[in-house]
Amino acid sequence: MNSDEQRKEEQEQQASDAVELTDKQKLDLESPKDKVELGKPLELGKPLKLNQSSDEHREVTDLAQTVADLERKERDLRKKIAALEETHNQLISEQLAQTQAAVGKLVQEGLSELEQRKQALQISVEQLERRRERIQAEMRTNFAGVSQELAIRVQGFKDYLVGSLEDLALAAEQLELSPGSSYPTEELMTAEPASQATDYGSQNSFAEQTFQEQTRQIRNILDQYRTRPDYYGPPWQLRRTFEPIHAERVSNWFFSQGGRGALKTIGSRLQNILIGSATISVLRGIYGDRLRTLILANTPERLGEWRRGLQDCLGVSRGDFGPERGIVLFEEPPALVQKADRLINQKQLPLIIIDETEDKISLSMLQFPLWLAFAPDPEQLSNYQY
Repeated sequence: MNSDEQRKEEQEQQASDAVELTDKQKLDLESPKDKVELGKPLELGKPLKLNQSSDEHREVTDLAQTVADLERKERDLRKKIAALEETHNQLISEQLAQTQAAVGKLVQEGLSELEQRKQALQISVEQLERRRERIQAEMRTNFAGVSQELAIRVQGFKDYLVGSLEDLALAAEQLELSPGSSYPTEELMTAEPASQATDYGSQNSFAEQTFQEQTRQIRNILDQYRTRPDYYGPPWQLRRTFEPIHAERVSNWFFSQGGRGALKTIGSRLQNILIGSATISVLRGIYGDRLRTLILANTPERLGEWRRGLQDCLGVSRGDFGPERGIVLFEEPPALVQKADRLINQKQLPLIIIDETEDKISLSMLQFPLWLAFAPDPEQLSNYQY
């Protein structure tokens, strides 16, 4: 503001100097030397000083007016510049405030979202920790898979109980109760095993040395199972992969042991079931519906495993299990021996398969023509010890 005032004062001083110069020129025009004498002719070629002073005065006035206009415009421009700067600063301040508010809002929303996620994660962690503690508590009181094992045991016991009741009902129907019955004499007791041995020998001719036709047929069936497995074949035909080790065990039981002997377990009940299924399938192909398979295991759970394994390997259904069906399940040797005797009397051929957990074998089962026992491996414990 000081510079503007100084500039204004200078301009006013210049304007006053111009006015004084004009007044001085007026005074000079009025001096006697510039006066025109009357009666004398004017000299041509010399301009009038009056006209010259008037032009200079007009020029000075125009300049002063121009300077005043310029000063006024300058003041207006300065005011406009100041207003524009103030507006610009105000806009910048408003935009900066809006930007800061928007950034603050975004940060607040981000923090709020992160806080919510943190709370959700904490809740999930707490739930997982409670679940872990609950599982650990259950594991401390129960063994893993207790529900499934209990279900398997209950279902196996149910199947065994139904079969036993049906077998018991059939046995009760066939009992002949008479008051005059007496114990058999010693001669009948000694003669009966001899006649049974003769019948057994006629029913499993492949156990003799003259069974060339059965040998060829058995080997062809085993080669087919080993090289050309049919996973969708008809029932009673093996539907699983038959490895050379399995074929070797089955061939040894047929041709070295004559269909009566024990095989060392491969290591699991599933492998034993596969060997038993192959044996059943081969004999079924030779003897047809005359073959009746009797399975012996000492618990309902193991009988349930045999039933499911045979269904899977042979493609049979639950309807093929029962006292008068192709496969009968037993938990006690006496009931099995009684059933085998009844099948022999009905001109049927029983095949007895004994689970590896049977550490004692009843000698009465060894009288029948076909029996297959799985001997446990002494070097390793069984995988199915409950």
